[in-house]
Amino acid sequence: MSNLYLYGIFPAPGPQDLDLQGLDQKPVQTQIVDGFAFLYSEAQQQRYLASRRNLLGHEKVLEQAMQAGYRTLLPLQFGLTIETWETVSDQLTAPHFDHLKTLFEKLDGRREVSIKLFWDSAEELQALMAENAELREQRDSLEGKSLSMDEIVRIGQAIEHAMSDRREAIITEFQTTLNAMAIEIVENDVLTEAMIYNAAYLIPWESESEFSQAVERLDQQFDGRLKIRYNDFTAPYNFAQFERE
Repeated sequence: MSNLYLYGIFPAPGPQDLDLQGLDQKPVQTQIVDGFAFLYSEAQQQRYLASRRNLLGHEKVLEQAMQAGYRTLLPLQFGLTIETWETVSDQLTAPHFDHLKTLFEKLDGRREVSIKLFWDSAEELQALMAENAELREQRDSLEGKSLSMDEIVRIGQAIEHAMSDRREAIITEFQTTLNAMAIEIVENDVLTEAMIYNAAYLIPWESESEFSQAVERLDQQFDGRLKIRYNDFTAPYNFAQFERE
């Protein structure tokens, strides 16, 4: 038996009669293990590199299953291959049956959406200086004058703190508006220097339109200061965390 590549777990009977292609253009199939339905395809590699193509291929299988109406799922981590279904039963579904069931209950009728906020720090600094005469005067004092290192550090810290306050005010506005609409929230690390906030939200499936409208209003409120990346359709990676032993 060749290795099998796993995509995600669904409540049985799981996706049926879906014409999906997985990694290496292999057909996606369904296997029932201990009352759980696994989407899988035949693995053509011993180890899959986390390339953009492979990652998108993994996510596409799950998203197509969701689009076909199989909305409740536990996405598995990229690159997971097995040799036998007995291994899955022994290490995952049998010993963690109750935990898996609890996760499915939490996710039933709910979806994950996410936002990533970006700003232009140079433009924000310019706006800060235009609004804050005291900081502007302190910054200007750095030019053409002989200042002590302590003075330079003090002015730099004052500007840094003001920028931090500016960033936190934006984040707080988003938290105040969006967190109340979510059942659970996961705040993730920012991934780039320009990114200032990265959060995922578990919301009722039918409330996405209301949530996206709230994001749109926030975008208008900040009037071009931010770039907002809003993902309204993804497998619930942030809310189906499961540590295999």
